[in-house]
Amino acid sequence: MAPIDLDAEVLRNTHLSAGYHVLVLAAPGIAAATRPGQFVMIRTTTGTDPLLRRPFSVFEILRDADGTPEAISILCKLVGPGTARLAGASAGDRLAVLGPLGKPFDLVAPPSEAWMVAGGVGLAPFAALTESLAALATPTRLFYGGRSRTDLFYLDWFEARGVRLDLATEDGTRGTHGRVTAPLEAALRVMPADRPLTIYVCGPEPMLKAVAALGRVHGRPSQVSTEQVMGCGLGGCYSCVVRVRDESGTPHFVRSCLNGPVFRGEDLVWE
Repeated sequence: MAPIDLDAEVLRNTHLSAGYHVLVLAAPGIAAATRPGQFVMIRTTTGTDPLLRRPFSVFEILRDADGTPEAISILCKLVGPGTARLAGASAGDRLAVLGPLGKPFDLVAPPSEAWMVAGGVGLAPFAALTESLAALATPTRLFYGGRSRTDLFYLDWFEARGVRLDLATEDGTRGTHGRVTAPLEAALRVMPADRPLTIYVCGPEPMLKAVAALGRVHGRPSQVSTEQVMGCGLGGCYSCVVRVRDESGTPHFVRSCLNGPVFRGEDLVWE
């Protein structure tokens, strides 16, 4: 279906730390149509600075007491003037939101397991994915890394939904001391080869590349949510191209807003 462009009311803005917050937007049509891994484009101002909308993964699909989708949330990191305006948004403000956009994750059901790997704000697509996997009763595990324990959020939320947590911090203040690929690699080494598993990953590009490589080494398929800069989200500006292999193995460029942002890890060509 065509994406929906609406003037969404801010319902609440919860600050998790000085640099992170979760913004909840009343967008029932977008919430009903969104699949895990898709994103929205949000205009952060009514003026022209910044001129372009910003892309954000849909974090949660929120429902009313009857289970009807009524809102979405985004997990936002403060990085510049546009995101600073979102950080300062208050309940009752209105923001132009376009979505859902892009290609979602493919869901796996039992007997397969689902392992999610997130670095920093790469957690963003995994709340919606967790709820969809829970509806299928798929065993789910989250490998989540940050610079420090203060960069890890929503841990109780995931645990309450039966997700096993494996944490890592670069300063050693929570979980494994080092990068999140360390506990992931350790777990892959002891995972029985006859147990099906799909790896879902989102975060900085070096982490995406490393996780996709680990998947190949251990014979596990991966689904990679890329974080390309997007100018329009509709395929018109060609600012978000990524290099992939076609069915014959030939590298070529595609637009991540249309062909992604989710790609099979084995299809991506890493520069």
